[in-house]
Amino acid sequence: MNRLRDAISPYLRSHADNPVDWYPWGEAAFAEAARRDVPVLVSIGYSTCHWCHVMARESFSDPVLAATLNDRFVAIKVDREEHPEVDSVYLAAAGAFTQNLGWPLNVFVTPQGKAFYAGTYSPPTPVQGHPSFSQLLDAVDDAWRSRRDQVDETATAITDALAAGSAGVPAGAIPADAQQLLGAAVAGLEAYEDTSYGGFGGAPKFPVAPTLSFLARRDSPLAERTLVAMAASHLRDSVEGGFFRYSVNRDWSDPHYERMLYDNALLLDLYARTGMRDVAEGVASFLLTVLRQPAGGFGSAQDSESTVKGSRSEGGYYALDAAGRAAETPPAVDAKVLTGWNGFAIAALCRAGSALDHPDWIEAAVRAADFLLDTHVDDSGVLVRASIGHERSDAAATLEDYGAFAGGLLALSAATGRVRYAIAARSLIDAVLAADFSVPSGGDPVLVAQGITAGVDTAEGAYPSGLSAVSDAALTLYELTGAARYRAAAAAAIGGVAAEALARPIAYGASLEVLSRLVAPTQQLVIVTSDAAAGSADVGRALVDAARKDPARKNVHALTVVVAETQTRDWVDAGFELLEGRVAQNGVDTAYLCRDFVCRLPITRPADLQLALGSV
Repeated sequence: MNRLRDAISPYLRSHADNPVDWYPWGEAAFAEAARRDVPVLVSIGYSTCHWCHVMARESFSDPVLAATLNDRFVAIKVDREEHPEVDSVYLAAAGAFTQNLGWPLNVFVTPQGKAFYAGTYSPPTPVQGHPSFSQLLDAVDDAWRSRRDQVDETATAITDALAAGSAGVPAGAIPADAQQLLGAAVAGLEAYEDTSYGGFGGAPKFPVAPTLSFLARRDSPLAERTLVAMAASHLRDSVEGGFFRYSVNRDWSDPHYERMLYDNALLLDLYARTGMRDVAEGVASFLLTVLRQPAGGFGSAQDSESTVKGSRSEGGYYALDAAGRAAETPPAVDAKVLTGWNGFAIAALCRAGSALDHPDWIEAAVRAADFLLDTHVDDSGVLVRASIGHERSDAAATLEDYGAFAGGLLALSAATGRVRYAIAARSLIDAVLAADFSVPSGGDPVLVAQGITAGVDTAEGAYPSGLSAVSDAALTLYELTGAARYRAAAAAAIGGVAAEALARPIAYGASLEVLSRLVAPTQQLVIVTSDAAAGSADVGRALVDAARKDPARKNVHALTVVVAETQTRDWVDAGFELLEGRVAQNGVDTAYLCRDFVCRLPITRPADLQLALGSV
């Protein structure tokens, strides 16, 4: 039976014609394993994973190996991007068996979902002491049949260890000397800089956008130096724009050629913030021309592999110039729309569009947000994780989805003046806070039914964690509403990870950026225009330009909201206190510069606004 043909995930669909009798993630596979009393192979990957493609060709397409797998196991194929909670649980379990964690991740579990062995890529034949995948299957099958007590003991021990570390979101207090500690974190990152080639440490080299964003907020020159180095390196596709996932070598050469939505969204924000227009426009072009889907959302990634001159190649397409690429079929795009990653893109397009005067980017963000609100919120008001076309996945939304989408909606409301996006964002964060800083759905239903849990992953490498994304959005809601509960929730969550984040800043950039916001004065800027249509992207342009050009705003966080005068009443009626009493003075665009909700006299001249910003 072909159970993957109609899957939401393109990664699962790519395995639909394997001779392996794959199941998608769900209760049915475990029920079948229990009926047959056989172990379960949970094979986890994603569509742009090179070694996932390799193992699919070498092993999962082999009829002989597939016959063994079908006869002695029940096989489940999982897209880690669609089911990040499943990936997180089994990745944690796999740590008991191998230090070389990665994907494809192949985990052998009991019919009750408890892991008892795991590994990553396995070759089709033995290589330098590494057993073949068929040998691995034989060994697992033998253990299941002849040493079941030992298997059960191992599975129980690992599950118990996961449960012991599965406390909810930690809570704590912000350190009294946080400013000094943040300065020390910056100094530690500066000491970790690769002064020869830029970036951090040796090889491999990743963009680590959250860390760069933290450094930019702290006004460290290291942020701009790293961005300049990456823009001039092989990590950037100079033909189509956009950045690859990482480089194998210290000098940024030999990149892994997949281009991820989250990397490029976060880097767009950074390059626009630092005024590198050409690079930002290249990244935005990649998002809008390659990843954007017909309905308005953004696909999750573009593959590293494609067929070039008749042969399958990893990266060969990207070695061609524009004319050469025009003659080839580009690498496939994973059209799966993920809520959280699209939230990052919406926020970046809004902020970059405002900073660089690209109203078309803001309109693209509007279209993506409207698609998500229409498609990724089910009939009961619950957020869903993923879709393709207009088909929704049954995967549970994560904390990342709630936080990042809320952050995107808040950036969109600030850029367009449309309060409905801020109201939607507030609903998402309220739902998380009502569920004690967790997803309202309670998490993946299969794992919940099996009693399998893992701790909240608070670290950030490539993009912000769910904890930092929710905290960031909650803090923005505080700055818009004055409601102290939002700030208190952000402070408690960030306080709970502050010690670890300050000790390991390379892995906690987004959390440290929220911490920086929490310990700095709140600066707010409201620009009210009288002569532009509500929601127009160019309202108050002269005042926006004046604010953008002021260098002091690199040091002090400023929430900037641009509204038409006709929109302010909607904001006030919806409970956003910051907009109370904001009008266009004498029919002229007017700026209100506030610090911790205490505002200066109205400002109508751009030069006066720059002067005021410089004295904050």
